[in-house]
Amino acid sequence: MILPIVAYGDPVLRKKATEIPQDYPNLDELIENMWETMEDASGVGLAAPQIGLPIRLFLVDTTPFSQDDELSEKEQKELDGFKKVFINAIILEEEGDEWAFNEGCLSIPNVREDVFRNEKITIKYYDADFNEYTETYDGLQARVIQHEYDHIEGILFTDHLTSLKKRLIKSRLNNISKGKVKVDYRMKFPELKGRR
Repeated sequence: MILPIVAYGDPVLRKKATEIPQDYPNLDELIENMWETMEDASGVGLAAPQIGLPIRLFLVDTTPFSQDDELSEKEQKELDGFKKVFINAIILEEEGDEWAFNEGCLSIPNVREDVFRNEKITIKYYDADFNEYTETYDGLQARVIQHEYDHIEGILFTDHLTSLKKRLIKSRLNNISKGKVKVDYRMKFPELKGRR
């Protein structure tokens, strides 16, 4: 089932999400709905707060980036089919040089800005079957994970911008929270309660 994506301005996007137990009700169905919702909106990641649930769950699928001709063949191969569920994730380490990449967010449609992030992360998480992993990622895989991880910490990509950039996009962000934005996927706006 395709769920509405919560728009910028909703308080749920600012909450630090809580851990989820292994017996969380209907978890498989929730994850399936999140995959459907993300694919419908042409996203490469989706976190539970973006569908209104302040829980530590997000998923990523970097496959769309594998079509980018500016990437090396090795990078394209790494990104193709990289599809994972992250439950109760904790980033243990961020390292390497910070590098800029133009980011966007399904909760903040039609706003894209360069964001600086570390090139490499080590993350501990559980998969959908609650198997525990500690893994290291770099490049675009790391970036997408960092972006989604921020969501479960109550952080948005716009928080990483300079104060000047934030001032320049302020009116666009206000318009999003009021539903004054065109999108081709379902959204829930804080000031409109459920209007598409």
